[in-house]
Amino acid sequence: MKYKTLLTTLENGILTVTVNRPNALNALNADVFSDLDDVFSNYAPSIDNLVGVIITGSGEKAFVAGADIKEFSSIDAKGAENLAKRGQGIFDKIENFNRPVIAAVNGFALGGGCELSMACHIRIAGEKARFGQPEVNLGLTPGYSGTQRLVRYIGKAKALELLLTADMIKADEALRLGLVNYVVPVGEEVAKATELLTKIGTKAPFAVSKVIECVNAYYTDEDGQNKEAVAFGECAATEDFVEGVSAFIEKRTANFTGK
Repeated sequence: MKYKTLLTTLENGILTVTVNRPNALNALNADVFSDLDDVFSNYAPSIDNLVGVIITGSGEKAFVAGADIKEFSSIDAKGAENLAKRGQGIFDKIENFNRPVIAAVNGFALGGGCELSMACHIRIAGEKARFGQPEVNLGLTPGYSGTQRLVRYIGKAKALELLLTADMIKADEALRLGLVNYVVPVGEEVAKATELLTKIGTKAPFAVSKVIECVNAYYTDEDGQNKEAVAFGECAATEDFVEGVSAFIEKRTANFTGK
């Protein structure tokens, strides 16, 4: 699939999406948002036997270094609110996508870039990755749910510190705080993400999608326990459940078909 600001590759059921604006440190602009929206609304859902998605950035310096500030120069209050709501909506699509989405963070993940990484289900950081929400330096708050997801991942006190000081943190600190799942040598971010998705790809696809739904329900007004119970019942009605139980009893590897 061809996009204006993204490169995409599909191999063994894994879709890799690369934000491709290296001269702008992969900054998020209107075109990037439109392209990401199409990937998660149309392209990725249309892929048969999709295992998951990896999002990364082009070049060695940045995953996504933030929003494209040039687009803010003439914006008014209502325009800024609408811009934030559009970004939030697209990032929500990523968070609620029914296959795992992994951020392979290969450099700066600042502002909107940090928010994009947090919308993904899992984050892999290269050793030179840097995370931060520097919006107060511009007289702004984060706009794409940064104040919400950062608290979710690292807790209120530390999130407030980073949001109010605009400090960046290194990959090892992000790991210690629980913001990322793994820190790997530079250049191995996508490989680690691929390794994880390959492992997840051996599991029952419907069950994987329901796990994502149930975990996300914890952070909404939904009754997460009820959703889990319903999902448990839905999974029990699948052919993959029968196969999984049979394989366990017969001490063999399950052959899941997604049915």
